[in-house]
Amino acid sequence: MKRTSLSDHPCSIARTLDVAGEWWTPLILRDVAYGVRRFGEIQSDLGISANVLSDRLDGLLAEGILERRRYQQRPERHEYRLTEKGADLIPALLALMQWGDRWAWPGARGPVRVVHEDCGHDVRVEVRCPHCEREAAAGELRAKPRAGVVDAPGEHEPGSVSGRRLLASADGIPLET
Repeated sequence: MKRTSLSDHPCSIARTLDVAGEWWTPLILRDVAYGVRRFGEIQSDLGISANVLSDRLDGLLAEGILERRRYQQRPERHEYRLTEKGADLIPALLALMQWGDRWAWPGARGPVRVVHEDCGHDVRVEVRCPHCEREAAAGELRAKPRAGVVDAPGEHEPGSVSGRRLLASADGIPLET
């Protein structure tokens, strides 16, 4: 079944999901980030079918999120590595992990810790205001249209309802908690 593309949706979250949100894709990216880089290793680790894995890897290569590097000449074999674009998804993966640690595990403790190499302490993803240099809680956040955005998508177009809400609010829309 072919899914609907979100590549033209007027939303950065939708466009990101179009690239990295397919079933299995975040887990493939996690594995590559963990050093599980060869096709057979990824397939074994995830229990994913070869055709689905091949399809996801092809998409990640086409998007420039992964690159292939040959590690064996005969027979020719490759491994996968995150590109700079792919490494930029690591905070999103950590945010998903952090949410899962809190809400999907008894005692709010998932099975993996990610630590800062220099000091050995756990890291966490947070929303920070670079101006105030402090963490901002969800209740302190507001969504606003960027400069130059003056029209919402047309009625019955994706993003038309949220776009109209954004444009109608001079102070921005509080992110609901």
